[in-house]
Amino acid sequence: MTVLPSEPGAQHQEYDLAVVGAGPAGLAGAVTASELGLSVALLDTSAQTGGQFYRHPAPALGAVRPEALHHDWSAYSDLRRRLHGSDAVHLAGHHVWSTVREPDGSWTVHAVTGTDGNGERPVRVRARALLLATGAYERQLPFPGWTLPGVVGAGGAQAMLKSGLVLPGHRVVVAGSGPLLLAVASSLAAAGAQVPAVVEAAGYLRYARNPRVLLSNPGKAAEALLHGAALLRHRVGVRLRSAVTEVHGAGRVEGVTVTRLDADWRPVPGTGRRIACDALAVGHGLVPQTELATTVGCATRPLPDGTRGLVLDDLQESSVSGLWAAGETGGVGGAELARTEGELAGRAIVARLLGRRSGGGRIAELRRRRDRMRTFADLMAAAHAPGPGWTDWLTDGTDVCRCEEVSAGRVREAVAELGAGDARTVKLLTRAGMGWCQGRMCGTAVACLAARDGEPPVERRPLAAPVRLSTLAALDGAADREAASPEAS
Repeated sequence: MTVLPSEPGAQHQEYDLAVVGAGPAGLAGAVTASELGLSVALLDTSAQTGGQFYRHPAPALGAVRPEALHHDWSAYSDLRRRLHGSDAVHLAGHHVWSTVREPDGSWTVHAVTGTDGNGERPVRVRARALLLATGAYERQLPFPGWTLPGVVGAGGAQAMLKSGLVLPGHRVVVAGSGPLLLAVASSLAAAGAQVPAVVEAAGYLRYARNPRVLLSNPGKAAEALLHGAALLRHRVGVRLRSAVTEVHGAGRVEGVTVTRLDADWRPVPGTGRRIACDALAVGHGLVPQTELATTVGCATRPLPDGTRGLVLDDLQESSVSGLWAAGETGGVGGAELARTEGELAGRAIVARLLGRRSGGGRIAELRRRRDRMRTFADLMAAAHAPGPGWTDWLTDGTDVCRCEEVSAGRVREAVAELGAGDARTVKLLTRAGMGWCQGRMCGTAVACLAARDGEPPVERRPLAAPVRLSTLAALDGAADREAASPEAS
């Protein structure tokens, strides 16, 4: 309900709803709630709306047709227009590091400002309800040479193109697993890069075995055909059941070894083939970003690809009353599903706060659409789930934790000789996962090497983003000023 910057005498503003994340889900939720009568604050780390999916160039770059780099740009344009025409307040450049449920059931959202959260201006946003639309981050499976300059995330390569209008290299191999690879490869090829191969560790037979799900989601099939046609046009080959198992180069990527995989993702001996390139865009799907929710006790559920998403009810509310979530936080499913869930959550929040019934034709339509697309998302996650044999790619000298430079050999030693039986114990013994990314890059690998049980267990972290000690100290000062103000008496 209140924005409290650290400076004394700051103006206070009242909010019914705080939305964290200005991607498709957050935008849809914010504009829906605002148009239906709620006061809304929309917080996001970026200076622009759109999130990772609708990332676009800064105005200073002078891009004439940014929509050419996106699928379904009109849907985003409509949401952006509605946001500008609404009373919702867009708080750009706000890095949310904590959410707190107050005794009266309201929420306090803590953020810091600045491009990288270094603006040294702590902000507190208070609201009656909270909607988390924090998206996801890329899952990386390490392999020898993955720390060489020129190796970027698949999503990172797309972000470089969309927001910076630059390519990661001239000759770029795209590898990993998941439908994002097709989109990345077609975008890079259309922008002028040579893409010698798309290397997919899984296959597509699981899709063919579920024709009913495909028929109920014709838009997804059309999108796949669109990317497939683009790859054919640019003569890009797709290698299934294969993976990049080594990167070669002296100071920078000069080539990669692509190896066939068996059904468990173990490299098939003697099948390695070298491909010359100067960049590698690699990623093995996305991981729901749930730290803000799990910190306050929201329940999670296992997803078909081994990651975990939030447990949400039919109206997108989490297991913690007053906290809703939409988009990738409940499981990765794409922009259309995110927009649908965002609107559904927005309408449910309006119904709760204004005492209206949450039924009606629009709610029922959104739920049907959500369920249909969520079924496809589960199929997609299962089709591209990593097999247990991928750890055979790793030599003992391969860095697993890049931040702390912890090798696979050190992790294996912690398990075999020091008795570590889970990722947390390995972390304590080796510092794997204690670096700047807080395990987002290495968590999967450490968990698999430690216990071969897939993704690491859910951790409740008090800080979802880096924050300075001076910022924490300023919060106490702000609280003291608030307690001493006439309004508090």
